[in-house]
Amino acid sequence: MAASPHLASQLAVNVLDAHSLLAAFGVLGVGVVLFAETGLLIGFFLPGDSLLFTAGLLCTGSAGGGVHLSLGPLLVAAAAGALAGSQCGFLIGRKAGGTLLARTRSAKLREGARRAEELLERYGHAKAIVLARFVPVVRTVLNPMAGALGVPARTFTLWQTAGGLVWSLGLTLAGYALGSSIPNVDKYLLPLIALIVVVSLLPLAAEVLRSRRAAKEARG
Repeated sequence: MAASPHLASQLAVNVLDAHSLLAAFGVLGVGVVLFAETGLLIGFFLPGDSLLFTAGLLCTGSAGGGVHLSLGPLLVAAAAGALAGSQCGFLIGRKAGGTLLARTRSAKLREGARRAEELLERYGHAKAIVLARFVPVVRTVLNPMAGALGVPARTFTLWQTAGGLVWSLGLTLAGYALGSSIPNVDKYLLPLIALIVVVSLLPLAAEVLRSRRAAKEARG
């Protein structure tokens, strides 16, 4: 029996491509992907930033491609996935300690864990939890790291909620605003997504440069 076109599109989905994910799974996919990226270590490679921005863009109907999403349900799904995922990651860290991170073979995850721990030590719980939302990989590992390091549950919940709402709703609404104001914005979609990715990496790059500068000064 031949597969239906919709089923075939789901089976052929590219999980690294935001538009492909949205075409296959729609609003529900946004919530699931954000939950996996922020709550499960295996989701560190998922395109959270570009997914939110592209989803907001597709709500305007100006991005083409035959995909149109509703803004209200999208905002609910984005916020729910981001907040529930982070809380799940925290509980995993609280229960399993640092075992999962210690056993991982991924150099990217180990580096992310080191950065997450540095953020918690340097900026304190509140600021680090909010900042981590905007740094790929770090936002995945900081949640279980916070649980493993004994960050108080009330403190974590408060600040992950604040950061999660700003991140998920902010990027979605930014995409929606841009799509509403620029005709034929789909022509610029790839450069815009690349810009979002670069901007999301700036905090991590700044931390790397600051750490290297501090190490150089300590040696000198």
